[in-house]
Amino acid sequence: MEAAIVFMFLFAIIFGIFYLFFTTRNKERLALIEKGADATIFFSKKEPQKTAPFWKVVVLNLSLLLMGIGIGVFIALVLHTYTQLEEGAIYPAMIFLMAGAGLFAGFNITKNLDKE
Repeated sequence: MEAAIVFMFLFAIIFGIFYLFFTTRNKERLALIEKGADATIFFSKKEPQKTAPFWKVVVLNLSLLLMGIGIGVFIALVLHTYTQLEEGAIYPAMIFLMAGAGLFAGFNITKNLDKE
């Protein structure tokens, strides 16, 4: 029962955010048009920037994240085996550290893809 209430509130919050965004945008546009502003100001005249396809960015970041998690587990296993570090602390620490490093590498590679 509590889970249903949480999901209802989550849906209501998301709906409220979108509702406020679109109604505010509509009111701003109507006010500008009433004052005599040209409607073309709402459309960008810039050429679209060439960016890497979305699916390539997702696959790249997901693969680097999973590789980071795998490397984190391996490093944690090595540290646990050859040191006296506590197992309960070293595994999450290494997994999160290497997953973060993988995501950071993915960010930098994606940034370089956009430059090309």
